[in-house]
Amino acid sequence: MDGTRRVLVAADKFKGSLTAVEVAERVAAGLRRVVPDVLLEALPVADGGDGTVAAAVAAGFERREVRVAGPLGAEVTAAYALREGTAVVEMAEASGLHRLPGGVLAPLTASTRGSGELLRAALDAGARTIVFGVGGSATTDGGAGMLAALGARFLDADGRPVAPGGGGLARLASADLSGLDPRLADVELVLASDVDNPLTGPKGAPAVYGPQKGASPDDVTALDAALGHFAKVLEGTEGVGARAAGYAASPGAGAAGGIGFGAMLLGARFRPGIEVMLDVLGFAPALERADLVITGEGSLDEQTLHGKAPAGVAAAARAAGKEVVAVCGRLALPAEALGRAGIRRAYPLTDVEPDVAKCIADAGPILERVAEAVARDFVA
Repeated sequence: MDGTRRVLVAADKFKGSLTAVEVAERVAAGLRRVVPDVLLEALPVADGGDGTVAAAVAAGFERREVRVAGPLGAEVTAAYALREGTAVVEMAEASGLHRLPGGVLAPLTASTRGSGELLRAALDAGARTIVFGVGGSATTDGGAGMLAALGARFLDADGRPVAPGGGGLARLASADLSGLDPRLADVELVLASDVDNPLTGPKGAPAVYGPQKGASPDDVTALDAALGHFAKVLEGTEGVGARAAGYAASPGAGAAGGIGFGAMLLGARFRPGIEVMLDVLGFAPALERADLVITGEGSLDEQTLHGKAPAGVAAAARAAGKEVVAVCGRLALPAEALGRAGIRRAYPLTDVEPDVAKCIADAGPILERVAEAVARDFVA
C-alpha cells in the first residue's frame, strides 16, 4: 500500500439541513483541504425513509418521474429509481409529510394511494425486484390506499368505496383482493424499513407515530380501532384469511402508518431498511476498497442504534475489520455506546459551533470544518 488512506464516505442525510449527497460533498471538501491527495469514494446511504431514491440515483440508478396522487388526492410528481430490473420505490415520494398541501396535517384522511401508483409505475417499467422503502409518511391507513391503487376494493355496508385514509376504514364492511395486479405475483417485493412496530396496540402505528402526523389522543384511539377492524375484515376475506392476523402482529407491519401491513398482503418480505439499501447500493465492494469509513446523520442518538443508517454502516464495516468514524449535527450518545456500535469516534457540528440554530442554518460549511478535524485525526 502507498500510505494514502482510502476513505469511503457513507453517510445519511442531515434532516432539514443537508441531503446525503451534500453531506458526502462537504465531507470530501473538508478532507481534501487537509489531505489534497486523499483517495475518496462517496456512497450516500439511506435506510428506506425519505432520501432513499436520491441515494439510489447517486449510486447509478436511473431516476424516473411519474404523476401520482398525493396524500390528499391532488397530483404530485414523484420519483422512483430503476437499474437492471430493480426498482427502488420510496413511499414518502408520494405519501410523505412533505407532500401535504400547505403542510397541514391530516391524520384521519391522508391516503397511500399514490404509493400504490408508484409501485404500479415500477411494474410498468419492467421491474422484477422492487425495494419498497417506507418512512416519513403522512398516512395511517394500513396501506389501504396503496392496495386500492393496485386493484383491491374496500366497500362499506352500502357497497360503496370507503373514504380515503385510516378514518374511513372504520366503515369497512367487505374487502376484495381478487383484482390485485397479477404482475405482483411474479415480483420480489422487499419491504425496507427501520422500524419493527406491529400494526396496532400500544406499540402500533397509531399510538407510536400518529401524534407526529397530527393525531390527537382521540384520533389515535379511532385510528387504532379502524386499523384493527381493517385487519379483522381481511381475516374473513378470500385469499388472505388467517394470514391477516399474523401479518398485523408482525414486525414492520406498523411501518409508515401501517403500509407495512399492506405490503405484506402483497407478499412483501420485511428486511431492515439499511441492510437492504447497502445491498442495493453496492456497499460491500466499496467497503472492500476502503481503509476508513465515515458515516453519520443529523442526530446520533438512541434511535441511531435501532436500525438507522450509521449503525448499519458501522456494523458492516466492523465485520470487515474497517475503522469507522461518524459526523453528525448533534451527538447524544456516550463514547461507550458508540464503541459498541462499532464507531471509533463521532464529530458533531456542535463541537465547532455550539449554537444549534447556526449548525442547522450553516450545516455545510461547518461540516467541512468538522471533516478537516477528521482528516487530521484519521487520514493525515
